[in-house]
Amino acid sequence: MNLILLDPADLDADGQARVSDPRRLRHLREVHRATPGDSLTVGVRDGRWGTARLATLDAHAALFAELALDQPPPPPLPVHLVLALPRPRMLARTLEHVTALGVKRITLLHTRRVEKSYWQSPELAPTKIHDHLVLGLEQARDTVLPTVTCEPRFKPFIEDRLPGLLAGRQGLLAHPGMDEPCPRGIDQASVLLIGPEGGFIPYEVECLLAAGCRGIHLGERILRVETAVTALLARLF
Repeated sequence: MNLILLDPADLDADGQARVSDPRRLRHLREVHRATPGDSLTVGVRDGRWGTARLATLDAHAALFAELALDQPPPPPLPVHLVLALPRPRMLARTLEHVTALGVKRITLLHTRRVEKSYWQSPELAPTKIHDHLVLGLEQARDTVLPTVTCEPRFKPFIEDRLPGLLAGRQGLLAHPGMDEPCPRGIDQASVLLIGPEGGFIPYEVECLLAAGCRGIHLGERILRVETAVTALLARLF
């Protein structure tokens, strides 16, 4: 991790922070090889980041003192990502990647080619999603957690939720065979919609275009979802 993300509950009235969960302690010992007296990069969830001195470290807890949180988190991308629910293992990696890139609003959507069993995956448990988001924040030295919502029904999402998402934003439907190449370096607030392995079916494409989305493509190559998401975000923003 490039940043040790602290929960506000880790802070005490004396301005110190206590970390006791096994994952962060293991990372401090095995990756940072930290010892008392070291200065490390820390941040408070949904707040600022900076440095802190590691005061003590043992098998049960780490205590940080002299917190100097003087840096704001990096700016978010101006995008709401609507992603057809990937396979569970791919979902975990994708959440970490898009969080590291600065996406702050994510909707996981059911489409025809999404296996219904994916919605019963343990990877969709709130605690698992939270863990993957935190890993993305720690990688990118960010502190602001994204929000993740699930839409297990396509038609109600298109009819009831998508119009509100598109209010004041452009809709970009990333799908092979669309007429327009993916634009570069935009700064307009956007909703980016990406299908599952195998893509959206024609009916879904028609619905999204009718709702006001622009169809865009990345060229002739067919990419895995996790690759396509990263490539689209890097090219667009």
